[in-house]
Amino acid sequence: MRQYSVLMSVYIKENAIYFEKSIESMLKQSISPTDFVIVCDGPLTEELNKVIEEKRKENPELFQIIRIEKCGGLGNALAKGIQYCKNDLVARMDSDDISAKERCEKQLQIFEMEDVEIVGSNILEFEGDISNTKFERCVPKTDTEIKKFARRRNPFNHPSVMLKKAAVLSAGNYQDYKGFEDYFLWIRMLNQGMKGYNIQENLLYMRTDAGMYGRRGGFDYACRALKMRWKIYKTGYSSLEDFFVSGLGQLIVAVVPLRLRKGLYEKILRKRRKL
Repeated sequence: MRQYSVLMSVYIKENAIYFEKSIESMLKQSISPTDFVIVCDGPLTEELNKVIEEKRKENPELFQIIRIEKCGGLGNALAKGIQYCKNDLVARMDSDDISAKERCEKQLQIFEMEDVEIVGSNILEFEGDISNTKFERCVPKTDTEIKKFARRRNPFNHPSVMLKKAAVLSAGNYQDYKGFEDYFLWIRMLNQGMKGYNIQENLLYMRTDAGMYGRRGGFDYACRALKMRWKIYKTGYSSLEDFFVSGLGQLIVAVVPLRLRKGLYEKILRKRRKL
């Protein structure tokens, strides 16, 4: 199978224990990466730097550590980091999530069989330990379903995707849109005729916390969401109806009280995992 790179960004507020577990989950893949790019988005804590140095000493030929002097956000960090990736296939990974052991192997298999530029998967959300999973985040499978879904909602779980580097760069790379860096990239790629696929298995465990629902609310978040919806409309990808329906829905979710927002996500916007 083809070789692949891992692309991860980390910043000062990350938990060093979670960070190390995330790295380990990629190092223990059934098909190992041949290149691992970590972008340090601004100065890091001593604990985070210690994790990086230990991993680099264990695998000196594998890791590339890219340091950015000042924190500039996820979009800017990934835009810089992907340019350092040595392979055309790049597996995204967040610095506090955990990948299933066979995640990358199954994604590589799809790239062998299908003419696609983005391959993601369903994911499980967990708190504390991966045994404490209550919800799964399901996304559409085929390119046709993905393109339809994307007009109103994000069609990929960002930490689960494997991408073609050349396709990302051709679409203009990641850009600085806080909270929507991935969504706007997908829109530009799909709008250029690039294709996607989502494996209908939970290949990644996404760490959640009590603050997750709080970060998806408030006036600032609502404004950023509406601006992004309008920008997607202006690309010609979605219709004016799509803008109003998705924009209104996101506005309502952003401004309702936290407890109600949490309920909307858990009962409507997430599919409960069958135990």
